[in-house]
Amino acid sequence: MPANKYALLRYRIIDRCLTNVGKPYPNKEVLRQACENALYGSFGENISESTIEKDLWAMRNESELGYYAPIAYHRIEKGYYYEDPEYSINNISLNQDDIDALTLATSTLYQFRNTPLFKQYEHAIEKIVARISIKPDANDHTADAFIQFEEAPEVKGIEFLGPLLQAIQNHASISFFYEKFSIDDNIELETRTTNPYLLKEYRNRWYLIAWDLDKKGFRTYGLDRISELDVLKETFEPDPTFDPARFFTHSIGITEIDSMPSNVEFLSSTLLAKYLASQPLHHSQQIKRKGKLVYIQLRVLITYELLSILRSYGKDIEVTQPESLRLRMRDDLELAFKQYSTT
Repeated sequence: MPANKYALLRYRIIDRCLTNVGKPYPNKEVLRQACENALYGSFGENISESTIEKDLWAMRNESELGYYAPIAYHRIEKGYYYEDPEYSINNISLNQDDIDALTLATSTLYQFRNTPLFKQYEHAIEKIVARISIKPDANDHTADAFIQFEEAPEVKGIEFLGPLLQAIQNHASISFFYEKFSIDDNIELETRTTNPYLLKEYRNRWYLIAWDLDKKGFRTYGLDRISELDVLKETFEPDPTFDPARFFTHSIGITEIDSMPSNVEFLSSTLLAKYLASQPLHHSQQIKRKGKLVYIQLRVLITYELLSILRSYGKDIEVTQPESLRLRMRDDLELAFKQYSTT
């Protein structure tokens, strides 16, 4: 079975320890701590000695890795070493599959070369490119005949990704001007002071989830409507109840409202149901069949994004519950019909 990315990282760390002439013959505990510190730091994740034992076995024997590392145990020094002092997994040549995979990954990353958040990794990407003798050329279109990437559009606000990420990591408060949407053409700017917690991307747009100090609650701010961002000297103690993995559990999109999720159900055409089976709307999605009818069931918040998606399906769906959502969909469709009916 191919190793996962964390195992591959551990192999690199173990290799670094075994080739460190300043600290020879590391034992399993030293290797375990080195992997734990390098991968997780002070975040509390644990790596067991049994994991290190499996890693050592894989480096020695796993054919899919192709290392066949000459790792031996020194009974006197009570630690591990390479029997060949010149050996390192870094010296192993890449095969063509490796090169093809790295070429594809590098080409993907290269699309984001002008994004401020990725600027800090530019040197690391160049090292990978140099290592395998790949030079991604923006004017080289030889691959366009067999593969096309979805291009990341230029959007406002991405210049704030770097400063916001640092503010979140350093628990630093921020202030900024925020543009309110209005029904007229007037631009209304509000000064907001917040404690930033999370950056989230949705449909090629970036959003900040932060605790608003004036409104005393978590709010979502589109980066395209932020200006004059200032990272303050004041720091804050993060709310231990905030769980980024669960904050949007019941949401589709970026809207989070203070209410309980609803059981949403809609009758679907057979073709749309097949599409939704391959690409679910939400992790709670279930597909139920009643005779020849197909129903899609979700447990989600009734948000703007959900309504937009349901409206986009047009005649391919019929919302059956909750009744309030069914009536809202009916009213929206009647209004749309009237707009197209007028002459």
